[in-house]
Amino acid sequence: MNLQGTLISDKLVTINASSKGAIILEFVKRLWGKTNTRLGFAALLLVCFWLKTLIAYFVDFHIELNDPLQFFLYIVNPIAVTVIFFSLAFYIRRTSLFYTVLIILDVLGTVLLFLNVVYYREFTDFMTVATMLGYSKVSQGLSGSSIALFTWHDIFYWLDFIVILALLIFRKIKPDNRPLNWKTGAATTSLGFLLFGVNLALAEANRPQLLTRGFDRNYIVKYLGLDAFTIYDGIRTQHTNDVRATAKKSELTGILKYTKNHYAKPNPKYFGKAKGKNIIVIHLESFQQFLIDKKINGRAVTPFLNKLYHSRSTYAFDNFFHEVGQGKTSDAENMLETSTFGLPQGSLFAQLGNDNTFQGAPAILKQNGDYTSAVFHGNVASFWNRNNTYKNLGYQYFFDASYYDTSGDKSLGFGLKDKLLFNDSVKYLQHLQQPFYVKYLTVSNHFPFDLDAEDSSFKTPDTGDKAVDNYFKTAHYLDQSIREFYAYLHRTGLDKKSIIMLYGDHYGISDSENPNLAKVLGKNSDNWTDFDNAQLQRVPLMFNMPGTTGGHIEHQYGGEIDVLPTLLHLMGINTKQFVQFGTDLFSKDHDQIVIFRNQDWVSPKYTDLSGKLYNNHTGLRIEEPDKKLQDYADKVSDHVDNALSLSDSLNEKDLLRFYHPKGFKAVNSKDYNYANEYRKELEIEKKLGNKSTSLFSQNGNKSTQSLFATDAPEIHHKSTDSNRIKITNPDDPSGQ
Repeated sequence: MNLQGTLISDKLVTINASSKGAIILEFVKRLWGKTNTRLGFAALLLVCFWLKTLIAYFVDFHIELNDPLQFFLYIVNPIAVTVIFFSLAFYIRRTSLFYTVLIILDVLGTVLLFLNVVYYREFTDFMTVATMLGYSKVSQGLSGSSIALFTWHDIFYWLDFIVILALLIFRKIKPDNRPLNWKTGAATTSLGFLLFGVNLALAEANRPQLLTRGFDRNYIVKYLGLDAFTIYDGIRTQHTNDVRATAKKSELTGILKYTKNHYAKPNPKYFGKAKGKNIIVIHLESFQQFLIDKKINGRAVTPFLNKLYHSRSTYAFDNFFHEVGQGKTSDAENMLETSTFGLPQGSLFAQLGNDNTFQGAPAILKQNGDYTSAVFHGNVASFWNRNNTYKNLGYQYFFDASYYDTSGDKSLGFGLKDKLLFNDSVKYLQHLQQPFYVKYLTVSNHFPFDLDAEDSSFKTPDTGDKAVDNYFKTAHYLDQSIREFYAYLHRTGLDKKSIIMLYGDHYGISDSENPNLAKVLGKNSDNWTDFDNAQLQRVPLMFNMPGTTGGHIEHQYGGEIDVLPTLLHLMGINTKQFVQFGTDLFSKDHDQIVIFRNQDWVSPKYTDLSGKLYNNHTGLRIEEPDKKLQDYADKVSDHVDNALSLSDSLNEKDLLRFYHPKGFKAVNSKDYNYANEYRKELEIEKKLGNKSTSLFSQNGNKSTQSLFATDAPEIHHKSTDSNRIKITNPDDPSGQ
């Protein structure tokens, strides 16, 4: 053994390690020395603020990240806006003022961050500007539990200030008296805007129409950061406030004139046909009319819905169109509940739902029949801002994802699978006082139409487009889930006591994928046109009343804006006094012009797409319409523009706050809270005693859960710690 060589080698390793350590130490010293410069001190604050934000992101906020790009943007999104704000101090020459302003900017950013942390712990949501301005509402919500909202790691949000101030006081960091050149400030500000531009571009690539649709605050924070969200919300809030501040009651005059002249009196044959019945609305997610009676490989896609569609107890419509804009599902809900159009950009629920005045279905039915109202939905309450909008609509109960076991494979990306939603909701449905108005929001037939292999054996077509192929599989699964629910309704006798309304909210297959769909529909994709796209916007609408006869398929043209007046007239409630832009589909005075949100329209004979007129019978464009036809088209287009404009004015200016229909009491959102809903039902049942009209009470105070049969394999799966969605209930931080 060469002992001398070994000793020399060990010495060299020791020297080498010592040399590396010295290099690292020297690098750290030089880097720390940069904090004695203005740029270096700003960089130190930037790094500290960035790290604090990441603590909030990953420890206190619970935002779902679905791919590497989202994770990357989540990591870097605090940087750009912070750089922009910190650069404001770079234009200040006086030393003391420079450091004071920079620290104040840092403190303000940290205060905003920490307030959101505390607020999120209580409400599982981010603070809007309106929330900040309405401090009394925030303090009321936090009172009694504020201390419990603080945790040990909160010290890290403030520790950097203590350390940095100590370093400044003891001169370990020395103020730099050399002012920065204004070009440095301009370059830094420009860098911040450039970084934000890149961030926004990547975000839009991953989530198109991120800012215009605005369906969930979590998405803005996830992609652009908390500061960017606050600025965005502030701009939007200011715009809304400016519009509403100038609004006058007199602006209602034109709207009231339009709705009065446009009103279609009910058809005596159908008026009150469902009076006193329970109302069950089944929202068929992304379900298009062409699925009805469609067969793939010789097998019906929706055999049960086909049966309902052709039943003598169903009034179905084969020329019924969705009319949604960027708000998609929430637009459909808005039209269903209020008979007003969605916004030209974004979602009315998301943008105006917090504060708008509504005269919607839940409140009207409550005040004209003492209906109990509830929504069953297996997604998070805050999605599309439902937790706030539903309160302003007057919904008494909202059973969102926090009321179900959505763990493991029981849910998809948009919530609890449909079979489980119907099965698990029995627990809550059976305790509602009758008559009730309930809405089921299904999600399994949602893009990208993924479904676990064990849930369906339906053989799909082979178009080469995965989304198109799987659309038929998820639609078949939805059909099965509705069949199971109907079997439960029949076993409990609820079917004979109810009118069940089924409707499709919007398209499932987008225009860009329609050419791939063409071959399944027996059409040539090479000849596919915009007219074909428009005709595919048909969605189902069925009013099913089990035990009755006389039902049939109606052929008149209509859209989602017409649902509410039709439903209310079926319930024996005249809609003349309400501001509604749709008309009763059964009325002889029904307006058969279907208005799309982009100002296109469809009528029984003609379709207008971006000013291009098509003949519905031939499907061909009318290149040179004669004067009579052109005058007709221009008149209809003027009507379409006027209706959309008036609806937008009504909603954006919140003009319904000035309108008080006789006998209608305005909704007070403070009357509603969606925490502990099950307990509330049981308390009402107990209080009413023998007067309780719930299904549970009518069943001898026995559960009807055993009467629901499902073949969902997940019903036997145990709960797990994994979840495909993040369960939150803003009204109940515990999630119980």
